[in-house]
Amino acid sequence: MHQRFRRVERIAPVVVAAGAPHGRGRAGSWPAWRMPEVGAPVALVLIITAIGLVAPADVHLASLLIAAPALTAAVSTARATTWVATLSLVAAVICDVHDGLARSAILPIHIAALLVVSVFLIAFCSARDRNRRETSQLRAISEAAQQVVLRPLPHRIENLRLASVYRAAETMAEVGGDLYAAARTPYGTRLLIGDVKGKGLKALDDTAALLGAFREAVHQHPTLPGLAAALEGSVRRHVAEASEADADAPERFITALLVEFPACGGLMRTVSCGHPLPLLLRDGRITALAGPAPAPPLGLAGLDPAAYREGRYPLLPGDLFLLHTDGLTEARDRSGAFYSVTDRGIPRSVTAACDPESLLEEVLADLLRHTDGQLNDDVALVAVQCPPAA
Repeated sequence: MHQRFRRVERIAPVVVAAGAPHGRGRAGSWPAWRMPEVGAPVALVLIITAIGLVAPADVHLASLLIAAPALTAAVSTARATTWVATLSLVAAVICDVHDGLARSAILPIHIAALLVVSVFLIAFCSARDRNRRETSQLRAISEAAQQVVLRPLPHRIENLRLASVYRAAETMAEVGGDLYAAARTPYGTRLLIGDVKGKGLKALDDTAALLGAFREAVHQHPTLPGLAAALEGSVRRHVAEASEADADAPERFITALLVEFPACGGLMRTVSCGHPLPLLLRDGRITALAGPAPAPPLGLAGLDPAAYREGRYPLLPGDLFLLHTDGLTEARDRSGAFYSVTDRGIPRSVTAACDPESLLEEVLADLLRHTDGQLNDDVALVAVQCPPAA
């Protein structure tokens, strides 16, 4: 599911492709005029030249040839524009000589105009091509960072079905202030979803610190309160180290929700550190779970496991839980109305399918409709489904 929303490729091919100019073959030897996107400009040059050669001598069409490099610059690269501009220059000379302008002042004027405009077009294309390469490289780096920091969740852990999706608020960012992780442990399948203070790439440091701490501590503590206390200690150490270089580091905190599904079924357990509880889709209805008062966010909570209250919820076959960050519940439309999954409901087609992928697809699509595609905060969604009845 995660891959359906975020197609992540290996970084090496992306960077190589970003640095290769358009129009080159396998060894970079294909000339620009063989590229499909310059077919129309070249055809335009040939048509104008052919008309100029058969038209009366007092009809001068050479000035129209500037349209060919302009069209090429709009759709292709600087190299292709240079080829077409050169072809247009040759065609202009042919047309003017045919019209008897070889010794007049019109020929150098046509040549000068073509040269000046073509130079500006080539310079524009060069800058645009450079920006495209840099953008592609930045996207490749961002996707690689996502793979390292925010690993895609497996589709299954034990008997649970999982799906996840992440949408960063910042353009070009693939990972930021929201986070999630899952692990199979001796105590059951455990999940973490959290929201770092701030958003986008500025929050990546805290995101990586908490995920690293979770992946190490999740196997060592038999209870969720004990795990939460261990994560609080890790976040405090991280903030203390960050304070040496960042004076605002002591103000950092992370809301987090820990969820545990026992291997043999029974009760789902949760511990909330200032984070909203999951939503439950059961019997075609989606409702918000209610639980004990949450602890403060990580970085502001306590080191004693007793400071964390555990919520327990019975599981039924086919139950589907939606873990989310506040980017979902705090999204607004143009009028300022908040988005609410429970108020808007889930279409019958989705509830009939009742699988994690369909649920996330519908919720994300509905969220983007509500906000007109403009997200002001990172959004992370994780759907977990219990096995259906035998």
